[in-house]
Amino acid sequence: MGEAEDMRADRLIATLLLLQSRGRVTAAELADELEVSVATARRDLEALSAAGVPVYPQPGRGGGWSLVGGARTDLSGLSATEAQALFLLVGPAAAVSAEAKAALRKLVRALPQTFRADAEAAAAATMTDPVGWGERDRGRPELVERLQDTVVRRRKVRLTYDNHARERTERLVDPWGLVDKDDTWYLIAGTERGQRTFRVDRIITADPTDQPADRPDDFTLATAWQQVVGEVEQRRSHTWATVLIEARYVAVLRNHFGRHCHLDTELDEGRARVRIAAPTPLDIARHLAGWGALIDVLEPPSVQAELARIGAELANRYAGGPAADAS
Repeated sequence: MGEAEDMRADRLIATLLLLQSRGRVTAAELADELEVSVATARRDLEALSAAGVPVYPQPGRGGGWSLVGGARTDLSGLSATEAQALFLLVGPAAAVSAEAKAALRKLVRALPQTFRADAEAAAAATMTDPVGWGERDRGRPELVERLQDTVVRRRKVRLTYDNHARERTERLVDPWGLVDKDDTWYLIAGTERGQRTFRVDRIITADPTDQPADRPDDFTLATAWQQVVGEVEQRRSHTWATVLIEARYVAVLRNHFGRHCHLDTELDEGRARVRIAAPTPLDIARHLAGWGALIDVLEPPSVQAELARIGAELANRYAGGPAADAS
């Protein structure tokens, strides 16, 4: 689990302890106390509620959120299952963060004695190892912490950025949030042309300024990121192909193409018609070339042509075998 998750675990615990001591807080008060945005504070309160902790928004004038039963000097308002739900939510972060571990110990001491053993067991029940088999731990880019600070303090940042075409530009942006997507970090920011997404590993420099950053009142990072994901996945599925394959291999195709693999029809003799997608015909052909005769591409002709070209290249290079190379 990355440091961004660690920070969130710390905030969730701090939020619960603040509710315990005050009884009721508004998202704005919580945001001011924890130095985060109001939207972040609201999402943290909703996360606690979704985890089964008895935290609810209060209707009427003044509003706010409170623990059921009002202000308490301990967390006796939590049932055994609610306490376990909370510790399952924040426990993995404590395995890698000293701060989260300290906060978790404080929370354990605030629980009723009868809940402590189960809560501690829940906190140690899961962990997250983000490194794939055979991969090196790539670590977190050094710029992430600096950018996180600009997001929290709501300060504009001046970026020097290399885009996908390796064109270097400088721009002043309003940092709105950071997302870790499969070990690649992205900055969501406001620009003169509206919301934009920047890969952190393409940011050459990031210089914070003293200028206040603008952020829409209705902005939420989750919603903004879903929009980005939708746009990217649409580009990734520009070309569709229909293939025939033995039904037992459909799961393997799904592993390769993910959400861009759809079972169309199961046919007789254990075969299946499947729809798959990628950005270009060549991208599809590259994935399918290793299947040989196990897969039959029905359409489009552009993918068939790329497969034929790849096959011809391989035949020309390897048909003679090692002896041909040595001659």
